[in-house]
Amino acid sequence: MLKLSCNVTNHLHTFFSDSIRVNRRTIAVSSSNQLRKPAALDPLRAVISADQGSISPVNSCTPAADRFRAGRLMEDGYSYKEKFIVRSYEVGINKTATVETIANLLQEVACNHVQKVGFSTDGFATTLTMRKLHLIWVTARMHIEIYKYPAWSDVVEIETWCQSEGRIGTRRDWILRDSATNELIGRATSKWVMMNQDTRRLQRVTDEVRDEYLVFCPREPRLAFPEENNSSLKKIPKLEDPAQYSMLGLKPRRADLDMNQHVNNVTYIGWVLESIPQEIIDTHELQVITLDYRRECQQDDIVDSLTTSELPYDPISKLTGTNGSATSSIQGHNEAQFLHMLRLSENGQEINRGRTQWRKKSSR
Repeated sequence: MLKLSCNVTNHLHTFFSDSIRVNRRTIAVSSSNQLRKPAALDPLRAVISADQGSISPVNSCTPAADRFRAGRLMEDGYSYKEKFIVRSYEVGINKTATVETIANLLQEVACNHVQKVGFSTDGFATTLTMRKLHLIWVTARMHIEIYKYPAWSDVVEIETWCQSEGRIGTRRDWILRDSATNELIGRATSKWVMMNQDTRRLQRVTDEVRDEYLVFCPREPRLAFPEENNSSLKKIPKLEDPAQYSMLGLKPRRADLDMNQHVNNVTYIGWVLESIPQEIIDTHELQVITLDYRRECQQDDIVDSLTTSELPYDPISKLTGTNGSATSSIQGHNEAQFLHMLRLSENGQEINRGRTQWRKKSSR
């Protein structure tokens, strides 16, 4: 996704799109011998609900994907829910969904939401006025908390909504639940600012743009993290050299580029985690990640990932290593917290900074 250019601090890109509720057991009908067909209803355009046995026509202009997404607008018309199955290729060494999988699902449901309400048809939540003026949304901050990772074949239901964030931006929040139990398994929030796509400079949100998108936002503020002084609000200090751990010389792959020829924001999450010491990966799982995006990364850039422990009582303060390794074992500690920085190898310019919190893995 788009990230901020080198002369701008604290920002990134956008997402959002469309969707329609379809029961997972719906099937297309090629004949109507067993069911009474409504007048003028083309059997090839009928969809039968296995639950209710009803036939409903499908608009011939409706994109095919819309007929198969398990998503819907809620009754208030502002929030949107969609269900996703965790695929085998989306799980990691713990046999659960990776944080990159979670981040991709957040992006997908946001895109589907925006197109569902007709707010934007380009997939990036730009209004008519924004497109005329070559303005885009870029992400300033992303904060994700995961309380329980879904496993392969689990169904996750994600709810999302957007709302205004002061005079210079907007925000989007998410709630993640286990579809089978309705258990809360995660929350996320993000902040976005507006940037001129040609000049790469930030721009205040005008009243005209605000009026175009506010009609799709809740009338009363609604936050995924309503708690006072919650961790999504914490400032991330700059990580100074020398870092305790580093992974040097990371290079974007062609597959890391999005449709705008910029490194996708989920790739940055993977880069941050590359410099976590292996002992933490073996004994802990990621619970919280916060990233502040500060500049964009191009295909030819070389990136360094730096990590240092942040906990006041630091059981690993004496451990140092390069390329994710540590000099001694880390065992017996229930929590770990780290500061992160991604920078350009060539000149040390900061790409983003982050914070992660880890919990001890539970015995399975």
